[in-house]
Amino acid sequence: MSDDFEPFGRPLFEDPSARALSRVGVVDVGSNSVRMVVFDGAARSPAYFYNEKVMAGLGKGLAETGKLNPQGRNRAMAALRRFALLAEGMKISPLTIVATAAVREAEDGPAFQAEVEAATGLKLWVIDGNEEARLSAQGVLLGWPGAAGIVCDIGGNSMELARIGKGQVGKRISTPLGPFRLQQVQGGADARAKLIERVLRKARDTIEPDNERIYLVGGSWRVIARLDMERRGYPLTVLHEYRMTPEAVLETIDWIARNDLAVLRGRTGTSAERMELVPLACEVLGALVRMFKPKEIDVSSYGIREGLLYEQMPERLRQRDPLIEAARMAEATQARIPGFGKKLFTFLSPLFKDVEPEGMRLIKAACLMHDTTWRAHPDYRAEVCFDNVTRANLGGLDHPGRVFLGLALLHRYKNSRSGSRFAPLFSLLNEEQLRKAEVLGKAMRFGAMFALGDPAEAAALSWHPKKRILELALTPKGEALFAEVAQARFASLAQAMRATPHIVAAR
Repeated sequence: MSDDFEPFGRPLFEDPSARALSRVGVVDVGSNSVRMVVFDGAARSPAYFYNEKVMAGLGKGLAETGKLNPQGRNRAMAALRRFALLAEGMKISPLTIVATAAVREAEDGPAFQAEVEAATGLKLWVIDGNEEARLSAQGVLLGWPGAAGIVCDIGGNSMELARIGKGQVGKRISTPLGPFRLQQVQGGADARAKLIERVLRKARDTIEPDNERIYLVGGSWRVIARLDMERRGYPLTVLHEYRMTPEAVLETIDWIARNDLAVLRGRTGTSAERMELVPLACEVLGALVRMFKPKEIDVSSYGIREGLLYEQMPERLRQRDPLIEAARMAEATQARIPGFGKKLFTFLSPLFKDVEPEGMRLIKAACLMHDTTWRAHPDYRAEVCFDNVTRANLGGLDHPGRVFLGLALLHRYKNSRSGSRFAPLFSLLNEEQLRKAEVLGKAMRFGAMFALGDPAEAAALSWHPKKRILELALTPKGEALFAEVAQARFASLAQAMRATPHIVAAR
């Protein structure tokens, strides 16, 4: 049987075509911001080696003047000069730079494009609305390989929608519903509402929504989601894969309208430039939710920049699980014994025979990451584990999954979670999920006692759920390793499983 059929398969970062992507630099010249991102490492879940944003406001006033904002143009040019030098220093060649609505629609867009190339040597690719929608949708697929529904990416001067499913991007449309453009609509809120409804009706006829998920991409959407967290008192402020009901979104839009934006900005750490656009973005989002009637609204931190990285990936790499690949990269670079995670997973597998595939991928990820915080002080390893996982940039992992994985790793280093400062986050799991995370953590805590080689050389685990017997078969080598601490950890695991421990000699 080939290595690809084993529980993990061959590491992505050992693939030559993946190593070619080990450092990829992209720049997104948008209507509101100019951002450079350098992706490092060949993990399927992107690692951000460098990330810098300038709120240039290139598209501010474009609908009125037909030209790029003069101050924004200067700020964007200064940023691009800096980015070109940074890329040269990082030995990234060439940078992939795309410009969206502001540059493609402005009368002086071509002149700006030529100025950028003359001043920096950088080729600025101006993409149309359909291409912008496609790349943003690909960014969502990078983080959610199984995503299906409608991607909605809002920028300063436009809003793109695209249908995704089965790893593909389908119908798409670009609309003039960016907040900068809406600022120029004459006639106040009523006139804006009529325009938004007219444009969304056309988009609906093209995209044909069917009460599906909507995936939100873009800074204005992320601010609204962050404010939704604030209103709800939600304990985890990671925006990627944050999920909202349509009813909650509409309640939050009303709540924002009733509150002082300056106060909300201070509570959430939002920039003044971004908060200025939120009320107009709320008008669009409210109309979108009411007209498209989605079953759920999910937030994606991945968009056009991640879509550019996805564009460069061979298809076989796109099919890999982003969570597992990120966990494998973490083990390869941070664990004391890289490669032991796979052996640990095999050793513990008999305990999890009835676990569904979604649960198994969390168990695999936990085993890979079980020893990646060993450099932390022993008194704080449990907390560092939990904090790292729940706040890390990981794709393919929803919020309950983050807390489950973090809690399992917390129990890898600590028997009890009582009194933990992370207790509010535990509320994202039900009692059964909490118990399963504890069992996994204590299983890894016990399995780590055989980390000098392959645990299979020392012992084998068997689980008999009907009799609730946890059996440990020890080889002669295992008997020598099964000393006082190992015995205590095995007893703790059996207690968490509500099982009777039984120790026998290996046959």
